[in-house]
Amino acid sequence: MASTNDLKNGMVLKLDAGQLWSVVEFQHVKPGKGPAFVRTKLKNVLSGKVVDKTFNAGVKVETATVDKRDMQFSYMDGEYFVFMDMETYDQLHIDRKVVGDAANFLVEGFEATVAQHEGEVLFVELPAAVELTIQETEPGVQGDRSTGGTKPATLETGHQIQVPLFITTGEKIKVDTRTSDYLGRVNS
Repeated sequence: MASTNDLKNGMVLKLDAGQLWSVVEFQHVKPGKGPAFVRTKLKNVLSGKVVDKTFNAGVKVETATVDKRDMQFSYMDGEYFVFMDMETYDQLHIDRKVVGDAANFLVEGFEATVAQHEGEVLFVELPAAVELTIQETEPGVQGDRSTGGTKPATLETGHQIQVPLFITTGEKIKVDTRTSDYLGRVNS
């Protein structure tokens, strides 16, 4: 248990019949009239839904312990992604549904943060950008245009993104894992 006065960004609270909510932002408000309160923006850990919630100042809220560990993606086992704990070398099988969009950027050997609560995997978090190789893309044809054009390209993971026309098959590029945007070439 913690008081609403102790809230911090990233803290995970157990609210609404055991649902886990992460504190995105909070603000202590002391109006001229009436009691002080805490205005928060909370994100549901499993669904990603964001809500605004107001608490009276000093109210007790239940906190949840979320264990975040750096793990390395080893291989696919059917519908499961197998991650290895870098310290204990224990292997963890994580369902494709839990991995979610991170699956578009996972290559064997990549490191990710795996969050668990009471033995249940909540989510897999990748770095903001990863380096991947272009597996296939059409040759770009420079035409008469005023702005830079893009074309589809398939990454080594099988995920398709838009890249500038000058990118060729086999090139290593940097990709934003949150938006699937091309960020630039990687200098070898």
